[in-house]
Amino acid sequence: MSNQCFFMDHGTLGNPQVGSELILQGPEAHHAVNVKRVRAGEMIDLVDGTGVRASVQVVDTDKSSLRATVSSIEHEEANSVHITLVQALAKGDRDLQAVESAVELGIDAVRPWQSERAIVRWNEAKAAKALGKWEATVLAALKQSRRTFLPKVAPMLTTSGLAKELAQRTSSHVPVLVLVLHERGTDSVAGIVQDWTSELAATAVSDDPAAPRPEVILIVGPEGGISDSELDKFIQAGAKVALLGKHVLRASTAGPAALVLVRHLLGQL
Repeated sequence: MSNQCFFMDHGTLGNPQVGSELILQGPEAHHAVNVKRVRAGEMIDLVDGTGVRASVQVVDTDKSSLRATVSSIEHEEANSVHITLVQALAKGDRDLQAVESAVELGIDAVRPWQSERAIVRWNEAKAAKALGKWEATVLAALKQSRRTFLPKVAPMLTTSGLAKELAQRTSSHVPVLVLVLHERGTDSVAGIVQDWTSELAATAVSDDPAAPRPEVILIVGPEGGISDSELDKFIQAGAKVALLGKHVLRASTAGPAALVLVRHLLGQL
């Protein structure tokens, strides 16, 4: 692994072989050549978000492209349990701070949530631009942490839409654990996850890599908190309310903190 990582278009790496040639083009090549000052002879990593890492030696560059020869290939396997962070929109970019940290810490997907008490609102005119900002944050964090899998950024949902989505997921044949991080909980995140993993161990899981994986969904509210009516809707949809320690964490902190704990309990760390 080199100390610089650049992203090719999603899925375009294919199945490169040692000694083959790869060409990086577009804005990412411009960033590598003109901002990072990558030059011929240097070693860099190229990833495309699908679990493949190509360590390459740069052959030559121009202002808008970079040509390199593959020195080694790494294929990373996806985790057996998928983890999603549902992050309520929050002021001061605290939602983006949470997303950035979660990507660096290994999240598999993120989803913005327009909660009832959120101060930040995405109207129809700004939703696409705002979602693009989330996607840019995820990509930057992937390169910073040198990950090979690009976390998915799912479309924003309102509370009613999220409750409907959760009900569908928890009633499917794929094991799904939904945790709402909130002080109204009586059980700890650790205890709930440990019980779930024990049940999961006794469940037959498909070996097909294309099959849906078991999933843990972490739901974090805004700075104003999650309302009682929202909690009730999520509980009715199959979610569990969980405590993450004795103290109330900021919207930017709770999700990443829970993610580290859950990944540890799942044996991913």
